Formats: sequence, structure tokens, C-alpha cells
Amino acid sequence: MAWKKLGAADLSATTNTSLYTVGTGKEAICAVNICNRTASAIAVRLALAEGGTPGDEDYLVYDYELAANNQMQVTGIHMDAAKVLVGYAGAADTSFVVWGNERTA
Repeated sequence: MAWKKLGAADLSATTNTSLYTVGTGKEAICAVNICNRTASAIAVRLALAEGGTPGDEDYLVYDYELAANNQMQVTGIHMDAAKVLVGYAGAADTSFVVWGNERTA
């Protein structure tokens, strides 16, 4: 099955934002593209959490300095039902896009 866009957000500064939640009885394999659209480096975070507020143990990326006008990708994320990908950026004008394949568990 082909991958598709599962979620996307243009994040507000310093706010945890739910990017994608796996449906009930489903699982997903996905990747996240993070794009800094500014002329300055921005600290970014990505967590795989039980809800919208990640615990310390949930972070896949924490305060990574994403260079100005640059992007990064986090791949190979396996998610069970009800898990949430949560993004965070130290400044506005940062895009997060989730790509993947959701299927029945």
C-alpha cells in the first residue's frame, strides 16, 4: 500500500501540537518531515506520546537545532492505536508533515 499524508501543521511557537493520532484498532508506520521556514535556527522536538502532552520518556527528538531554511526527516516510526505524534518548535514558521501507512492491527 502506498504511503499518504496523515497529518500536517504549521506550529505556533513553544506549543505542543498533536500532529497525528492512530485510529482505534489500527497501527501505522510513518515518517515526519520538519521544515524551518525562517532565516534563523530553531529548536524542534518530536514525541510519540499517549496523549497531547509528552512525558520525558516519549521524545524521539529533543531541542534539535534545525538550521535556517532547512529540513530534517525522522523515519521508521511504528505507532500503535491511540498513540499521538506531538511536534514542538521554539519559533513560528515551522512545518511538520506526517507521511505513512495506517492499517488494521
